[in-house]
Amino acid sequence: MRKKSVVSEAREIQAAIEMIGLGARMQLLESETSLSRERLIKLYKELQGVSPPKGMLPFSADWFLTWQPNVHSSVFADIHRYLIKNADCRGIKAIVKSYKLYLEHCQINQMEPVLSLTRAWTLVRFFEGRILQTTPCTQCSGHFVVHANDLHSRYVCGLCRTPSRAGKTNKPRVDTLAAAIA
Repeated sequence: MRKKSVVSEAREIQAAIEMIGLGARMQLLESETSLSRERLIKLYKELQGVSPPKGMLPFSADWFLTWQPNVHSSVFADIHRYLIKNADCRGIKAIVKSYKLYLEHCQINQMEPVLSLTRAWTLVRFFEGRILQTTPCTQCSGHFVVHANDLHSRYVCGLCRTPSRAGKTNKPRVDTLAAAIA
């Protein structure tokens, strides 16, 4: 029987605390740490004051293709790709850092975040599974999330060809996100 290092366990607990603080669901925590489910539930209750939410994780790649989630997902994907390429950052650490930068971008531009940490983690898994990818818009050259097996030779993004009902809410517009993608 292999003994677990106290230091490595402390790092796992610290990572779990950070992910819980960012809104991670239990399935994400269980997948990305080696801590027991019971320990994670206790940690979640201690930090949030309530039991973790129950239910299934988002599983449809189509959610990332609708207008507003696509713009936010594309911003996150670009941040994540940049960190992987230039910051020597991998795995859940890259996802957490990318998500924090995404939240910072939303805050600076007075935008309501659309992605949760769990959705961002799911998006990365869809990229790794080659279900989703990014492709450049033929008009603005920004890279946007698309289905991997679709044809993309004449792709026009949702910012260049805004759907008729887009932006008809009381929430701030996503014009500033367009600049981040381009």
